[in-house]
Amino acid sequence: MSKHNALLVDFTKCIGCEACAYACKEANHLPDKEEHQLSSTAYTVVKEKNDVYFRQMCMHCDEPTCASVCPVKAFEKTPEGAVIYHDKKCIGCRYCMQACPFGVPTYEWDKTLPLVRKCTMCIQRQRQGEITACSEACPTEATLFGNKAELLREARKRIQENPDLYVDHIYGEKEAGGTSVICLSSVPFENLGFPTNVSHEPLPSLTWKIMSKIPNYVVVSSFLLYGIYWIIDRRMEVAGAKREVSE
Repeated sequence: MSKHNALLVDFTKCIGCEACAYACKEANHLPDKEEHQLSSTAYTVVKEKNDVYFRQMCMHCDEPTCASVCPVKAFEKTPEGAVIYHDKKCIGCRYCMQACPFGVPTYEWDKTLPLVRKCTMCIQRQRQGEITACSEACPTEATLFGNKAELLREARKRIQENPDLYVDHIYGEKEAGGTSVICLSSVPFENLGFPTNVSHEPLPSLTWKIMSKIPNYVVVSSFLLYGIYWIIDRRMEVAGAKREVSE
């Protein structure tokens, strides 16, 4: 069972106060303005749909796809559980933005030397023995910070004790092979716009399965293309021979 840290976000307890979002901005020195879409100046946002308040943020995958596709290793899964970004390594290819199954990383489009931005799960605070700013600021404990294994047990306990309140699904327990942000809801997650077709197998392993077959595809394709070339060339040769006979 995983020993790293995680966040349990219980949408049934969220009142939409956005204290988490403003605490995140303060902790990361971001502009103090209300935002409802992830951006380079908003690492977490509170949204409302179907009379449910919920948060959107980086899911901090256990095996992050952003890290697996980055050619310069600008992303790192830390022992604490957070997926962090090393801006000095970044070359701006934005493969991470295309690969993320949750559509999280954002880009500083308005800057001359733009960088990718996303939640860091307050890694610096964690390393100083503190909890994340969002969990500390939440007045209803809708966001809890702690050991992932313990938070998963708490999530299952809540579902078992209140089956009429929760959908029987811990979002993030299996999605993308598991994430360090797990969520509970009173309505199906697809009704809130969460992607529910995300593979339960870690996406980097799926990427490797495809990439590892590329040499075989290249060999087969080469033989196929050569075969087509030989047939066309042979037909042209035969046609040329017929013209010479007829002349």
